[in-house]
Amino acid sequence: MEITRPAAVNDKLPTFTSRPNISPPVSPRQQRECLSIHIGQAGVQVGNACWELYCLEHGIQPDGQMPSDSTIGGGDDSFNTFFSETGAGKHVPRAVFIDLEPTVIGKLGGAENVGRSLKIELLSHLHPQADLCTGLQGFLIFHSFGGGTGSGFTSLLMERLSVDYGKKSKLEFSVYPAPQISTAVVEPYNAVLVTHCTLEHSDCAFMMDNEAIYDVCRRNLDIERPTYTNLNRLMAQLVSSITASLRFDGALNVDLTEFQTTLVPYPRIHFPLITYAPIISAEKAYHEELSVSQLTNSCFEPANQLVKCDPRQGKCMACCMLYRGDVVPKDVNASIATIKTKRSIQFVDWCPTGFKVGINYQPPTVVPGGDLAKVQRALCMLSNTTAISMAWTRLNLKFDKMYAKRAFVHWYVGEGPEEGEFQGAREDMASLEKDYHEVAVDSADLERRGEEEE
Repeated sequence: MEITRPAAVNDKLPTFTSRPNISPPVSPRQQRECLSIHIGQAGVQVGNACWELYCLEHGIQPDGQMPSDSTIGGGDDSFNTFFSETGAGKHVPRAVFIDLEPTVIGKLGGAENVGRSLKIELLSHLHPQADLCTGLQGFLIFHSFGGGTGSGFTSLLMERLSVDYGKKSKLEFSVYPAPQISTAVVEPYNAVLVTHCTLEHSDCAFMMDNEAIYDVCRRNLDIERPTYTNLNRLMAQLVSSITASLRFDGALNVDLTEFQTTLVPYPRIHFPLITYAPIISAEKAYHEELSVSQLTNSCFEPANQLVKCDPRQGKCMACCMLYRGDVVPKDVNASIATIKTKRSIQFVDWCPTGFKVGINYQPPTVVPGGDLAKVQRALCMLSNTTAISMAWTRLNLKFDKMYAKRAFVHWYVGEGPEEGEFQGAREDMASLEKDYHEVAVDSADLERRGEEEE
């Protein structure tokens, strides 16, 4: 197993377990640091793409240095949210990478089901980083639902973070099992078990599935055979847009707590659907209209969303619109007013307002030689919609087919979990589906149902 704290992209920094020589920078405004934890192969590889992009956005070079004359990233101390600065002037990501697979990070690995004792080693790296923060906002956890490490270890870690940092936000960026494409036979088991274990410990989970991202790459970027590099760099743009308001100045900024208060009406219903625009190649960018209105309309198209489900078959409870770049509030207000008049987009009747807006002045940065066009403005929409329950229904059906035969269950029981945990997890998922169904029911229907019962 290897746990590392990465230097800025390519710079190799020694692993440490004691307090390093880092002085928290003094800032005229209170720092609101975030710690990123990348778990398993998916978490690590998406993490590599994210930190590559963050460094470009903040003007941090591969050796961790930031030129004193750099105007990238606003020219202020905005990098401190995600990077700490050493006494030697190097900028080091506030991140920990962990995986049991030797080819991902580089050391000898272990079994797919992670042992509880490994938490101690991770926490010995995590606690010093948390101690260095002057105003820790919370944790960003990157993992897959279907992988062994991504599901098993994440479950253990989230429980421990709740004990050690109870009041701090915990946001997940999760690669969710796709409808047709699967990377592991036991994916349905892993996904149901991790959802059950983390449901009470996660504040908000942003889900992305590989199939939706494959389709976006093929359709929007004309990549006939997308590689994981293509997928991960696209995911990194989404994560960058969601976290831009934590790192750069803007007209209307959103912090981690606001994501929760805006998007999570009930603690268990915390799985927003991500949509992003524009996703266009450099060749198409010259003849595409990219007005604020066009971006807003594009984000309500199923073709631009990152989980396979049909939002027209559900109702929206809350919507967070994160604009970045050359955007003014007047244009945003006009675009949202137009959207509200469309009958194809339904909100639950108990939340008629529904929209939270963030505007960040920093335009999207693109990786040199990457797939995405350089654009002046972009929009990432986070919508908590009941349509995403379709993804849970699909997953539960796959789980039921395998569990009816008790297929592969002996591998899990051999590592410690009891068979009863499968049944408990499945019942919890059925309860989650029911929760989504109930929040979609109109108030009038509830009143009618109550009268009938009387």
